[in-house]
Amino acid sequence: MKGFRPGFVPTLVVALLLPLLVSLGFWQLGRGEQKQQLLESYAERRTAEPVPVARLLDNPDPAFQRVWLHGHFDAEHSVLLDNRQRDGRVGVELLQPFLDQASGQWLLVNRGWLPWPDRRVPPVFSTPEQELDLVAWVYVAPGATFQLQADPAGANWPRLVTAIEPGKLWRELDRRGFTYELRVQTGPASYLADWPVVAMGPEKHLGYAVQWFALAFALFGLYLYLGWHNAREKHHGSGHESTQHV
Repeated sequence: MKGFRPGFVPTLVVALLLPLLVSLGFWQLGRGEQKQQLLESYAERRTAEPVPVARLLDNPDPAFQRVWLHGHFDAEHSVLLDNRQRDGRVGVELLQPFLDQASGQWLLVNRGWLPWPDRRVPPVFSTPEQELDLVAWVYVAPGATFQLQADPAGANWPRLVTAIEPGKLWRELDRRGFTYELRVQTGPASYLADWPVVAMGPEKHLGYAVQWFALAFALFGLYLYLGWHNAREKHHGSGHESTQHV
């Protein structure tokens, strides 16, 4: 390819970056497709009739399934999910173990968001003492949860965490429990229960994919331009030297 001389360093840079940019674009497309499927599953299952906990336990794909609960909360082992915002306000989400009487199963129920404007003062919440009939739905996170810190097993209650795995909590408490979080619907036991299904919609993933593909295209275009430009410069330089020798 006498008419194309990009040089070793630009070729090395393109060889490393171009596959990375393209793969990131396809990764964002895949994430967008996953989010779209989640939204469709959410819309379908949130209109279905709630099922008892016993039927939930036999479901291999419980995401967004609505569930009937009858039992009581364990106020002693409350968990506060930190860094949760609503309308620009900082706060936490309150999760508490709930014992379903019919199945004898423990479930970790998210009762919703409450404000925490002053971190010098603990968040204020109350827990119903009587038995309750609740409707909740199963939350399954889309992908692995990013944790800034591990669940601080052995810490005091209520426990402040950035993320939680129910299975670890049940092992610590030596209880038989459901391994996914349940989010209660708005009712007498809930705080602000307006969770988004996904933090980032499919359209944003598509937008990010377009950006990655555009960067890859620009990088490859610059590489081609540099190669042709260097080849022309070398050709013109060689022609000038030949003229001088004549």
